[in-house]
Amino acid sequence: MTQLPIDAANWPYPRWVAHRGAGQLAPENTLAAFRLGHAHGYRMFECDVRLSADGVPFLLHDDALDRTTDGKGFVTGLDWATLSRLDAGGWHSPAFRGEPLASLEAVRSFCETHDCALNVELKPTPGTEFETGRVVARTLLRDWRGRLPPLLSSFRTEALRGAREGAPTLPRALLIERLEPDCVDIALGLGCVAIVAYHGLITTRFEAWLRSERLALLTYTVNDDAEAERLLGIGVQGLITDRVDHFDPSR
Repeated sequence: MTQLPIDAANWPYPRWVAHRGAGQLAPENTLAAFRLGHAHGYRMFECDVRLSADGVPFLLHDDALDRTTDGKGFVTGLDWATLSRLDAGGWHSPAFRGEPLASLEAVRSFCETHDCALNVELKPTPGTEFETGRVVARTLLRDWRGRLPPLLSSFRTEALRGAREGAPTLPRALLIERLEPDCVDIALGLGCVAIVAYHGLITTRFEAWLRSERLALLTYTVNDDAEAERLLGIGVQGLITDRVDHFDPSR
């Protein structure tokens, strides 16, 4: 794992990041998506991680199961043994029917085996923000053996506080969907190394502001060619995209 300082001037991660594994080409947040994203040349992945009722970190974006599994209702109260039996692929297409939810442990193993970097978005069930951040960060600090440390990000400041307590040495990033005047102060106060912003917020002025504070700038979710070129011209450190079959990650 890298020991270099991580900031805007020393950003060690790949510029192109595959959203939820392989964007929309495979069922999001599953190992099938990671395998497909990797096959398209991507070497950094974004994913959403939350906790089961018995404290196992696993990948799922929504608070409810309905959209991306054959389960029903909210995930709250379900243990990993129950969750691991759900079909998280059939909703996408018949080719992926039977694909299970992915544990963070399985994703960690995949990334280490294939020398890939990982951006873990903390997606806590309401009321579990601090604990989710703490447990996920502590788990990764204990188990991660990859070359680059996982980047922990969240819209929830309490989740980032938990991550800082669980693993103060792992890099953190504040996610934003609106440009608030105190967002940089919040990121710095949480000890973040980066801000991950909605692409429509990003201007040369915003990038310069972050760079002056040594904060890296990543952006989501970039699927348009013209917008990608604009952001590359501004100098963002990372672009998160669904279009892993379109954008060349070696750029």
